[in-house]
Amino acid sequence: MSLRIAVQMDPLDKINIGGDSTFALMLKAQERGHRLFHYLAEDLTYDRARVFAGAHQVKVQPTPGNHFDLGKFAILDLGTDVDVVLMRQDPPFDLGYITATHLLERIQQETLVVNDPAQVRNAPEKLWVLDFARFMPATMITRSLGAARKFLAEHREIVIKPLHGFAGGSVFRVGADGQNLASLLELFNRTYREPHVLQAFIPEIVQGDKRIVLIDGEVAGAVNRVPSEGEIRSNLAVGGTAAKTELTPGEEAICAALAPELKRRGLIFVGIDVIGGRWLTEINVTSPTGLVAIDKFNGTDTAALFWDAVERRRNG
Repeated sequence: MSLRIAVQMDPLDKINIGGDSTFALMLKAQERGHRLFHYLAEDLTYDRARVFAGAHQVKVQPTPGNHFDLGKFAILDLGTDVDVVLMRQDPPFDLGYITATHLLERIQQETLVVNDPAQVRNAPEKLWVLDFARFMPATMITRSLGAARKFLAEHREIVIKPLHGFAGGSVFRVGADGQNLASLLELFNRTYREPHVLQAFIPEIVQGDKRIVLIDGEVAGAVNRVPSEGEIRSNLAVGGTAAKTELTPGEEAICAALAPELKRRGLIFVGIDVIGGRWLTEINVTSPTGLVAIDKFNGTDTAALFWDAVERRRNG
């Protein structure tokens, strides 16, 4: 059965089609005969108990520099004019993002929204992961310099990052001498109203940070992201290198623990980050990536698994 799919994402002309997971999902949906529409989160409108989006029908093709064709513009009633809304705009997870989840939550009785907007709102990557603290490195969330100094004294070497950061941005390593700790906390406190994440530094990061993708709670594949020389950040967006990998027993245990909750929450597409084969650092539910690299190394079709799950939920 052909589906009408509205994709809420960033501007199509800004994406890198060689590695963009959303683009891969759109290509696969089109291959299956589904109709695609594109709009930005800022194009949402609520009026008289309905939620609308100004959208273009779109066709995509894997041709660099000519990867999409916009069709006719229309005002879509997201409750009646489409079957699925794919919420895939990139963070930051700010008030604009949160507002979009509130609006999309109002159409869920009529339209399947992926991932579930209420659960996305309630599961920010670096906070919901605390429910699985038994798999995590030592973690503190604070704005307090005194607490940060105590944490550093205990763990000797730590990492500081924004609570709602993304793509490896603004991640700092602080050594046992504590140089720049006060300056970093001062900078973070001026920049962000929320507290910040401090974690014990994991030396195994030099061997990579594994992105594991789960589709409807089941492992779809994984890719190891290795930091470049002199870096602790392994995200591909900041220069990390992708490498083929397999799951360790510790990683399999993490995935097994997460699976029931992911299914219960309607989080169909999730990416988790694991260091050293056993340290869970994030659960990414907003706009997880990794599909293209995983399929490249493993010869898999993760996008097909995703649409299988969506079609089951929509048609079942």
